Amino acid sequence: MTSDQSHILIVDDDERIRGLLQQFLIKSGFLVTSARDAEHARRILSGLEFDLIVLDVMMPGEDGISLCRDLRQRITTPILLLTARAETSDRIAGLEAGADDYLGKPFEPKELLLRIAAILRRSPAAEPAIVRPKVVHLGAVRYDIERGEMWRGDELVRLTSTESQLMKIFVARLSEPVSRAQLVADLSHSGAQTQERAVDVQITRLRRKIEDDPRQPRYLQTVRGAGYMLAPDLS
Repeated sequence: MTSDQSHILIVDDDERIRGLLQQFLIKSGFLVTSARDAEHARRILSGLEFDLIVLDVMMPGEDGISLCRDLRQRITTPILLLTARAETSDRIAGLEAGADDYLGKPFEPKELLLRIAAILRRSPAAEPAIVRPKVVHLGAVRYDIERGEMWRGDELVRLTSTESQLMKIFVARLSEPVSRAQLVADLSHSGAQTQERAVDVQITRLRRKIEDDPRQPRYLQTVRGAGYMLAPDLS
């Protein structure tokens, strides 16, 4: 059985079971991440995407069915519920919460693999993941995306709140033009400047911090008829 390196998230409060499942699935060719409870799972899911979530129902605090119901409102990732409860009503509750399948404990490892394979076959093929850089290089300037910091050599470049928001917008669309109207809309969501003329002023100020010659911008370009575009150095 091949996994094509599908990435699975295991959510189980039992450290021993979590470890055994992770070890077994890794040996079966999967990429595996684990979470100890619902809160931990949410933190992981806020930064990573998965091909499948294997979720234990009986957890202290928020249980698996509640987490499944909440996740289903926000993501379409397939969910396989694991539980020691074998009652029909429990299975129905899990499926009604949005689970794709339900496996009672104890279970044979091979059955888990077969159910995972069946779910992944039914899932639409995902688009290839876009690998985004952690640091954007703009000549002598570098912008750390995760930290939201701009540096020129060893010197931290101070950015205003609006400039920081502009950088976040541009790094999410590297080498793609962003219209003035879109910039206004995105900035308004963060409470920053919301007029096109004000955006032009902020772009001019940001260029002074990025470009060697702001009058002839190399990195924060004006795209005629389309808006502005951040075009970093290609490494």
